[in-house]
Amino acid sequence: MDACFSTQLIDGDGVFNVSGLEHFMKEVRLGECGLSYAVVSIMGPQSSGKSTLLNHLFGTNFREMDAFRGRSQTTKGIWLAKAQNIEPCTLVMDLEGTDGRERGEDDTAFEKQSALFALAVSDIVLINMWCHDIGREQAANKPLLKTVFQVMMRLFSPRKTTLLFVIRDKSRTPLENLEPILREDIQKIWDSVPKPHAHKETPLSEFFDVQVVALSSYEEKEELFKQQVSDLRDRFQHSIAPGGLAGDRRGVVPASGFSFSSQQFWKVIKENKDLDLPAHKVMVATVRCEEIGNEKVASFTADEEWQQFEEAVQHDYCPGFGKKISSLLDRCLSEYDMEAIYFDEGVRSSKRQQLESKLLQLVNPAYQSLMGHLRTKTLEAFKESFDKALEKEGFAAAARDCTQTFLEKFDKGSEDAAIQQVNWDTSKVKDKLKRDIEAHVASVRATKLSEVCAKYEAQLTKALAEPVEALLDSASEDTWPAIRKLLERETKAAVIGLESAVTSFELDEATEKELLMKLEKHGKSVVESKAKEEAGRVLIRMKDRFSTLFSRDADSMPRVWTGKEDIKAITKTARSASMKLLSTMAAIRLEEDGDNIENTLSLALVDAGRPGTTDRSIQLSDPLASSSWERVPEEKTLITPVQCKNLWRQFKAETEYTVTQAIAAQEANKRNNNWLPPPWALAAMAILGFNEFMTLLRNPLYLLVIFVVYLVGKAIWVQSEIGREFQHGFLPAILSLSTKFVPTIMNILKRLADEGQRPAAAPERQREMELQPKSTRNGSSYSNVTSAGSSSVTTSEIGPEYSSPVAQ
Repeated sequence: MDACFSTQLIDGDGVFNVSGLEHFMKEVRLGECGLSYAVVSIMGPQSSGKSTLLNHLFGTNFREMDAFRGRSQTTKGIWLAKAQNIEPCTLVMDLEGTDGRERGEDDTAFEKQSALFALAVSDIVLINMWCHDIGREQAANKPLLKTVFQVMMRLFSPRKTTLLFVIRDKSRTPLENLEPILREDIQKIWDSVPKPHAHKETPLSEFFDVQVVALSSYEEKEELFKQQVSDLRDRFQHSIAPGGLAGDRRGVVPASGFSFSSQQFWKVIKENKDLDLPAHKVMVATVRCEEIGNEKVASFTADEEWQQFEEAVQHDYCPGFGKKISSLLDRCLSEYDMEAIYFDEGVRSSKRQQLESKLLQLVNPAYQSLMGHLRTKTLEAFKESFDKALEKEGFAAAARDCTQTFLEKFDKGSEDAAIQQVNWDTSKVKDKLKRDIEAHVASVRATKLSEVCAKYEAQLTKALAEPVEALLDSASEDTWPAIRKLLERETKAAVIGLESAVTSFELDEATEKELLMKLEKHGKSVVESKAKEEAGRVLIRMKDRFSTLFSRDADSMPRVWTGKEDIKAITKTARSASMKLLSTMAAIRLEEDGDNIENTLSLALVDAGRPGTTDRSIQLSDPLASSSWERVPEEKTLITPVQCKNLWRQFKAETEYTVTQAIAAQEANKRNNNWLPPPWALAAMAILGFNEFMTLLRNPLYLLVIFVVYLVGKAIWVQSEIGREFQHGFLPAILSLSTKFVPTIMNILKRLADEGQRPAAAPERQREMELQPKSTRNGSSYSNVTSAGSSSVTTSEIGPEYSSPVAQ
């Protein structure tokens, strides 16, 4: 009994053998297999040994060609059989060979239909081809596969199919060199096939697993052929298992539904009209017209005139480009029409369009380069013209006129570059030119506006900086109101000037308002920065103000401390003025919101030192023990209360010396001016000393004794330096003098004794000796006076003593 159960599934006329298939399924018990079965089919040129390969590979009994009777069609339609000794159940389909003379050149629809049917129902499709046909177009079935792929994507939901290319009669060319060529051909076919939107980016590997195997010649190397076929047969064992030839198949129909699904596939394929192949004359026309087109493309590329234009447009714009290139293209197309005039009209027209498309693809880069040069040249000319126009008219008017003029020039240049054979869109280049022009205009506008704004900001800075500094230096109650008034006046003048200056720019309301607000903010920032700068020098300013008010009178004349001045009142006035300066610099007051900084500082710094201020609530709570002022925002604060307290402490410490010096000068002046006792003391001396005065008049010897005592006392005073000793304090002076008194007396007596014992000399020498003690005494007196004078400006360990300039 025939174990293959071979039957004709579809006859040569395309009639599906429904009953034969049902009988086949019962014989092989296909319905019991479920999903565990595989379908293998083979396709390839007529008389290429397809049936022979299947019979050796699967043990089938398909009819083979009798080589002794000549090469002719053996298999008609599609035959179905069961493979022998292969698990799982494998169904083998033998398709009618392609490119057969029996059907002729005009009857190739069945080839496409059968190939499409095989791809639709098979898990593995063997593509039988001769080794020497690799790289060819028709012999390698490329057009057939392209049409089949295209129709399959539209008619069916593609399943995962294994395409096994079987290279027959393998030559000495290694398989490693043949396989990449086949894979590349299949990939190109897949890429060129129009696909539905859902599969636009789907790769070939998603639907097909391409594999390649090579077999030696059956006629010349039969034994080697059978061995290679045996090895290939092993690959079909368990083909649907993971890792097998059809291990990753999808969308498998249950075996019981194979008959129905096959009938539906064939019905859909038969009703499709896209599988009709062209006639032989169409194929010849296709090949020949394509060759003519390729020749014309090569001729156009080698044309010297075109090469000159192609080289020229790489560097600059070429006038008359459109007309000259149109002439070259027209000549090339006319030559094609003359050579292809006798071929099929449809093919001729189609290939002419392809030729024209190729030529335009060659010309397009040069055209795009030309348009790029035109855009660049127009932009540069616009920039130059725009700069000149700004010297004559307003900015907005100049920009508008120049933009319109040069866009029109670009349109004329585009018309000159236009090619008659195609209507290329230049809107993108023009839009790019518009954007470049707008960007340049915006850049120039920004630069000009920046210059105008900088000009008025500089004017505003100059108008505010020095006056604000002078007002802050004056530091009165009217300082900040005057600054606000000055800021408002100068800012208003600057804003009016800027508003007039930007009129020619025709700015939108929001932009203009933003510029004006920016200028106003700049004015405030100048005042604030100047206030911060002055706040950093507030201690210096306070000391300068104190020194000015304390050392000079109302007429700005230096004060002479004669003893009549009220130093306490003067000090309070000077300190109050310095405190007012501190309160003025403590915060920025560009708004009219009131604050109590001055009262707080006055209460805490000036009034706190009054003797009558004994309120415990004032003593216990320090209003300056804070980091912020009441009703003053933090960003408006220049000097915090704590900083004011520290500055005031440092200010008082550094100005205390000036006050102490004034007091010392005043006391020294008083002492120098009051060298006589008071009148009452003179009267008392006159009354109480009358008797002593009369006694001296009656006894002149007393005067001599008093005079001698005076001389001795003066000598002891000078020798012991009593005045200098008392400068170091009373107790140290007493202790020092107690040790020096006796030696001083002895020294004086010794000098007197030496003078008495000196022998007499010549009159001149005696006179000199008589004069020498006198001069010595005069020198001692001078030293005494000098020492006394210098003692008035020396400094003791207890404290400084000063004398006024007048006294000195």
